[in-house]
This record gives sequence, structure tokens and C-alpha cells, in this order.
Amino acid sequence: MATILQTARYIRESIQHAYPEPEAGAIAQLVLEHVLQKNRMQLSLGQQEEVNEEQETQIKQAVERLQKQEPVQYVLGTAHFYGLDLQVDERVLIPRPETEELVDLVVREHQGHSNLQVLDICTGSGCIPLALAANLQVRQVYGLELSEGALKVARANARQLKLPVAWLQQDVFEPLLGIASHSLDIITSNPPYVKEQEKALMRTNVLEFEPHLALFVPDEDPLKYYRRITEIGAELLKTGGRLYFEINEQYGEEVRALLLQAGFKQAQVVQDLFGKDRIVRGEL
Repeated sequence: MATILQTARYIRESIQHAYPEPEAGAIAQLVLEHVLQKNRMQLSLGQQEEVNEEQETQIKQAVERLQKQEPVQYVLGTAHFYGLDLQVDERVLIPRPETEELVDLVVREHQGHSNLQVLDICTGSGCIPLALAANLQVRQVYGLELSEGALKVARANARQLKLPVAWLQQDVFEPLLGIASHSLDIITSNPPYVKEQEKALMRTNVLEFEPHLALFVPDEDPLKYYRRITEIGAELLKTGGRLYFEINEQYGEEVRALLLQAGFKQAQVVQDLFGKDRIVRGEL
């Protein structure tokens, strides 16, 4: 039987062609934490402990999938997001750190407010509405999504976390049903924003495994979701309500202009931790 230390080395060396260091080391850590049900400190202190046969089999299966560049979150079936553990699979986009920054901005700007009415559009795994439901005093949170498969994942996450989100299966380009005009305090959206022509720049693990419906927009109309969701915002937000977008860094000023043209009294482009234009927020 191999020790934890030997197993960590085996994982790293086996996946190095797909995930160079230091990424291979970080992935090995995640796999061990998940399979052995130990935290970083326990693994560090127990490096000479042996891995049992069943765990070894699980690890080998995970390594085989990782060697094909399948994202580690799909392999383990879980992703960490803003303090929550979410189920994820190939029906949903893997939640990104930039999206945590969007959630953090919304939470900071609404701390101390109560009875908030919130809508997240293009909700995927449900990461944004679930994180807002967990961290704000909300009266009602909606998550809107077209994909049946994605909504199944979102519903499972809500059940597991015992968070009350109302899920709406609707096409954002059709009239929205079930939400009264000017009733919402917050709308958030991380819609598809990668242009088709940007596929060549993307890593295999994203391109081959993550849902294209959630990633890509046509080259000739990259702002189609922002334009439509801005219309929805003008219709559904209360006066003083706020709309938050995650954006393609190339389009900060254009998205900001869309909000101002639609009657939002102010709109700002917010940069992420890497200094890239990543969020646009508007106030009606």
C-alpha cells in the first residue's frame, strides 16, 4: 500500500503533461482532500499514513480522467464557491473566481439591507443566487436558466444547501414570466460572453468539457445578452435597484453605455483582482 506522500507524487507525475506544476500539485491536493476526506493540515501531518485499496482505486480513476484534461471539478463532482460546496458536472460551467468577485461586490453593497428581491439570469449551477441567498437578508431569490440539465444541478445544490431559490426555466430572449414589474432590488448575470473567434485561445479542458451554450456568443453580436438583460433590468428593477454583469474584458465601456442609454442613472466598470475590466454595475 502506498502512503499519502507517495500517492501525492503519483498523481502529480501522472498528470504533468496535461497540468504543469504548480497546477499539478494543487490538483493532487484537491483529489487527496476529496478522496481521503482530510483537510490540508491533516494530509500534511499524516504523510506516512497508508491509502487503502478502495481509495487507491478512486484515485486511479480520477487520474485517468485528469490525464484527458477533464477539469478536476468535474472529476470530483464538486466546486468551492464563496464558502459553498457546489455539485458540478458537464451540464454546468465551473464557477470562476471572477464570479466570486461579483458576488462579493453585491454582498458588500447590500449588507444590512433586508427583504431583498433578487434575480440571477443565466444561472447555471446556481452559484450566484445560492451565494447571495446564503449571505444576504433576502425575501425572494430567483435563478433563471434555459438549460434543463443546468437547472437539475442548480436544484440539487439548493436542496443540499437548504437555500430557498425559485428556479425559472425560461429563454431570456422571450418575455419574462412570473416576476412583477419594478419589484426587484438586485439583478445579477454572468451570461455567455466568449466570442467564437476566441476559441483558439482557450485551453482544451474548457473547450472539450464545459458547456458551449454557457460560454459562447456570436462574433457579430457579442453584446446580445447584455442588451436584452439591460432591457429586463429597466423593466423589473425598482428605482434605485442595481444590475451587476460579469463581462468580457473587451466590452466594459460598451456595456456601461448600454445601461446609460436604457435609463440607468449611473453605471461603472469595475476591475477584477488582475486589473481587467470584469464587472459592470448600474443603478436604475
